[in-house]
Formats: sequence, structure tokens, C-alpha cells
Amino acid sequence: MTILLAPMEGLLDFVLRDILTRVGGIDRCVSEFIRITDQLLPERVFLRIVPELHNGGRTLAGVPVRAQLLGSDPGCMAENAARLASLGPAGIDLNFGCPAAVVNRHGGGASLLREPETLTAVVGAVRRAVPAHMPVSAKMRLGYDDDARAVECALAIEAGGAGELVVHGRTKAQAYRPPAYWERIADIRAAVKIPVVANGEIWTVEDARHCREVSGCDMLMIGRGAVRDPGLGLAIKAEMANESITVVSWPTLLPLIADFWHIVCSRLEARARAGRLKQWLNFLRRRFPEAEVAYQAIKTINDPVVVDAWLAGLLQASEGTKRSMLSPKLSLPAMV
Repeated sequence: MTILLAPMEGLLDFVLRDILTRVGGIDRCVSEFIRITDQLLPERVFLRIVPELHNGGRTLAGVPVRAQLLGSDPGCMAENAARLASLGPAGIDLNFGCPAAVVNRHGGGASLLREPETLTAVVGAVRRAVPAHMPVSAKMRLGYDDDARAVECALAIEAGGAGELVVHGRTKAQAYRPPAYWERIADIRAAVKIPVVANGEIWTVEDARHCREVSGCDMLMIGRGAVRDPGLGLAIKAEMANESITVVSWPTLLPLIADFWHIVCSRLEARARAGRLKQWLNFLRRRFPEAEVAYQAIKTINDPVVVDAWLAGLLQASEGTKRSMLSPKLSLPAMV
């Protein structure tokens, strides 16, 4: 079983890629998209969005990261792919699935699923522009307004030379509304010869098992499910291998939340820092009761200094809890 970590603009960026791959269970990541329009981007743009390029195209935990490009002009995509390839990513991924209105209005993302011939042209141009050893993959949805051309689009991507295809089991029109139509992913898998990765609505181990059964895919991509439960990848792998599942607990997660906060503080403007922490806690509270308490404690706080002090207290309380378990005579600090 291979588990990929999905790209999610505005959420699953290099900071969360770093933290979530430290937990384990993730075999490969895909970066959020780099928008290509009508010019050759400077190297600094690629490095800003995919700083793992400074580390051999891998997260600090050693998990490879494919850099994702989004655009519709074959020549410009090829030119930028060649520059990106020179920076050493673990591969290049092409975005044919973004449902955002602003992206689709300008001919990017899922809008290309109405033009299978353009899919072939873009993939082919990128494949020819980068070294033969560098993987080129793509991600698509089932279609734009409907899924009538899903298989046609997948075959077009394969014809361009993509070596792997991630399929999000919804159309652009369906956005992120459940359910995901994993049975349509099975139709695509039966039609193409390249590996297919199933994506969409995988929140739990049970979802992963069902997705695998319905889609027939041994490769799954998880996104919001991993943000909500950082141990999801490990749990899925254990389930598929018939091994006992080790649950990632809140005390185990707390130091990683602190690391997340420290990275955010070192890389983001002060006004944006607290919002990023709240965003993650908002996901975590759907899985951890302690995260609900933490979220409520800081939801109105925006001063990073105050957040720093609060987080330090939370960590101290957690350590105090551990000590009290070892020595009943120790007093238990109050949790925030």
C-alpha cells in the first residue's frame, strides 16, 4: 500500500508537509500548485513554494516531494518544467483538477478536462522538456460539469506520456461535496495502463479500505483526512498489512504542533501566524477532544507573543501530566 499526501492550496503547504511526514505513513508528497501563465518563472518562485528543493526534493523526514505545475500553454509549461527540473524535485506533477473559479476562468485546473487534446499536448510538452529519469505525473477530476469524458481524459493524459495518474473521484462542479465516486476511478483504472491513485473522501481507515475495494487501487492519496488525523497514513498501512494500529495520541502530537508553530513564526508575517495555527486546530478538533479545548482557548487571540506563552503552558502541562503518572505525589498542572 502506497500513501500519497495531497496538495491543498492554502492548507497543506511545506509546513504541514514537514510535520505530517515526521509522523510517518506517507510515502510521497505533492506540492501545492505553481501557477504558470505566459512567462518563465525565476527559480526563487519554485523554491518559495517548494523549499524542499533545498533538501534534494525531500521533506526533512526524507519523504520525496513532487512539485506541481498548473497551466494550459504547452510551450510555457514545458519551459518552466525544464527550469523546475534543474532544481531537483522528486518529480513533476501536473494539475488538471483544481476546482477554484479563478483558476478555471483563466483556462487552468479542471477546465482542461473539456479539452482532452490540450491535456495530451501539455503532458507531452512537459515530458519532452525534462530528463527521461524524472517522473511526470498528473492529477485530474472526473470531469468539469459531469463525468462523461472521464476515461477519455485519462487516456489523453496517458497518451501525453504521464507515468502515473491521480484521480479525484468528483467533478469540478461537485467540488468537495461528498460522496466521492470511487467506482468511476475503477473505470479509469481499467482503461489505462499506467498506475492510478485514488483520491477523495478518505477520512478514516474504513474509508481507505472501502476505496481500495471499490476503485481497485493499491495507491491512495489523502489530504484533509491526514490534516485532521496525522496518524491516518500509519493506521491505513497497518490495517492493510493486518498489523495492530498504533494510534497517534494528543501528547505525542503536542510537540509537533509546537514545531509547526515555530516554523510558521519563522516563515510567515506576524499577522498571519495565529490564523495558521487556528486553521490546523480547527481540523484537529474533529479528531481530538483536547484540540477542541485548545482551539477555544486561542480562537480570539492573534498576538503571536500571547500564543507563544499559551503554547508553552500547554506543553508544560502535558509534561507535568507525564510526570504525575510516574510519581503520584506530583501535583497535576491545569490544562489550558
